[in-house]
Amino acid sequence: MPKELLIQVSPETAANQLLLLDHVSKLIRTPVADIQHITILKRSIDARQKAIKINLKINIFFTGDAFTHEKPELPEYPNVAHAKEVIVVGAGPAGLFAALQLIELGLKPTVVERGKDVRGRRRDLKAINRDHIVNEDSNYCFGEGGAGTYSDGKLYTRSKKRGDVDRILRLLVAFGATEDILVDAHPHIGTNKLPQIISDIREKIIECGGKVLFETRLTDILVKNNEVQGIVTQNGDTISANKLILATGHSARDIFELLDRKKILIEAKPFALGVRAEHPQELIDKIQYSCDYRGEFLPPAPYSIVKQVNGRGMYSFCMCPGGVIAPCATSSGEVVTNGWSPSKRDQATANSGIVIELKLEDFKPFAKFGALAGMEFQKSIEQKAWHLAGQTQKVPAQRMVDFSQRKLSSDIPKTSYVPGTTSVELGQVFPGFLTQILREGFVEFGKSMKGYYTNEAILHAPESRTSSPVRIPRDPETLEHPQIKGLYPCGEGAGFAGGIISAAIDGEKCALKIGSL
Repeated sequence: MPKELLIQVSPETAANQLLLLDHVSKLIRTPVADIQHITILKRSIDARQKAIKINLKINIFFTGDAFTHEKPELPEYPNVAHAKEVIVVGAGPAGLFAALQLIELGLKPTVVERGKDVRGRRRDLKAINRDHIVNEDSNYCFGEGGAGTYSDGKLYTRSKKRGDVDRILRLLVAFGATEDILVDAHPHIGTNKLPQIISDIREKIIECGGKVLFETRLTDILVKNNEVQGIVTQNGDTISANKLILATGHSARDIFELLDRKKILIEAKPFALGVRAEHPQELIDKIQYSCDYRGEFLPPAPYSIVKQVNGRGMYSFCMCPGGVIAPCATSSGEVVTNGWSPSKRDQATANSGIVIELKLEDFKPFAKFGALAGMEFQKSIEQKAWHLAGQTQKVPAQRMVDFSQRKLSSDIPKTSYVPGTTSVELGQVFPGFLTQILREGFVEFGKSMKGYYTNEAILHAPESRTSSPVRIPRDPETLEHPQIKGLYPCGEGAGFAGGIISAAIDGEKCALKIGSL
């Protein structure tokens, strides 16, 4: 019968099936001829020692064992063209996976998305990068697939619901993702490959009788006797249904404002904010792998740092090895950064958000905005950055050591941020307490990662869309809003997820609650 084993091997052995077969044969003292197949179940890198190893969890199939390779397949989705309708607002991972789950349950999803499909989004991304033009409905945050489609496609989550995580990963593979995401400790699809997977999900929804409406922005939620009746779109059209999954993402400020105007309960939520730091990837490789050249069998090195500085958590966020920094504003008059990597992670630079945890008390200067205080705090920094950098999509930038030493950088080298940079003393962008924590924190980071604290690193400000500044509350059992029957706050925008996988899981959870009624 098959034998499960945990082993450590060299990167070259892990990358070569014949070398792996020979290694396992010697390890278990079994002739190569008696080993039918080796399946890798899990894979991770151990870079704690000078000799870097790959941790593998494997299944060994011997001659005579029954072995078949079973690629994940899609469920048998029924046709729901004439079924009960559920409105899903937002075509990010929460909305798309909610729609798929609704179809599985025999319900008809109507997905309403303010942005364009994946192909249409490309033109608007080019416009913000090259021409500094922000389309407020179609950008890196809004459009088919949500923020993850064109801003990395990381699939790592700290969720403990492993069964749910594996289900989402297997569905992604069935829609075209590489099977490596089922194996790798930190799975990643890549911005260049995710759009096709997203469009295939949309085609499946439509094929099964669901609807997907692009360039259709929600402008009102119809409520009667505290129960959802439907929605109104920007064209004045009404879509009627008594179940609404609200999965609009963490940047849909107009939705938060709409709920606030309608006296539908929302709450200010702490989030994290800081800068996006870019290093040469070779430097990060040298630090993490303790070598001058990582070789062909190791991937570009990531990093993760967490420090307590002046009583606040300061940490790396959404680290992108071999990646680039992108302009992620959703309105004119603001600058926002994020990072992404292609599937091969083959760019010359590495970047990461370096952010500080905020507290509700930090939003006191914006207390007049009530539950929107955190959002207004966030907006004020993004707008200040826009003014300081020249009122375009250029970003305020500073060399890391210069920033910590309060020196304006005399020059900023070309970075991966296509719209360009403006040399700014970044202390002008942030409130004093945040600036001080960042200044001290980078010095502390350098003590943990020798070589990290360097003027080769360029800081881009701000990294401000780490999570939603608002929570839309819901009953923990029914997942409905506590005031409005039939309204299901969902995903990152509602404050219940953080990333592609957790958002997809939350979308499924909301759909399952509706299906159980």
